[in-house]
Amino acid sequence: MRTTIILKTASNYLLPVLLVFSIFILLRGHYLPGGGFVGGLIASIAFILHSFANGLNKTKELLIMHPGFLLPIGLAISFMSGLAPVVLFDLPFMTGLWSHDPVAILGSVGSALFFDIGVYLVVTGVTLTIIFTISESA
Repeated sequence: MRTTIILKTASNYLLPVLLVFSIFILLRGHYLPGGGFVGGLIASIAFILHSFANGLNKTKELLIMHPGFLLPIGLAISFMSGLAPVVLFDLPFMTGLWSHDPVAILGSVGSALFFDIGVYLVVTGVTLTIIFTISESA
């Protein structure tokens, strides 16, 4: 597959920009539209664009771990955020817990944020695993 120098250069600059934007969407989903699912898709798109421009092997070198390992980590974080009200306060599963004091930049932190972080990791892991598997077999 031939790629242009423009696409290679642009993808190297767009990767960090898209990843920061995906984190912004993840955190924004707390109060406005967005969240873990959309943020995870944007993060996946960033890596897919990079792999189209620079090759799958160079993109895999950027990743700290195989995207498949993000699945159990994300599922565990989401499950624990739902289980926390049951264990800590004897409330029903998935009851929202919120901090009393706001955190700088994030605002009021709650269990929904941790659920969204888990969803973010699962969506990113699933999407990249599927795309990388298809790319390797082609």
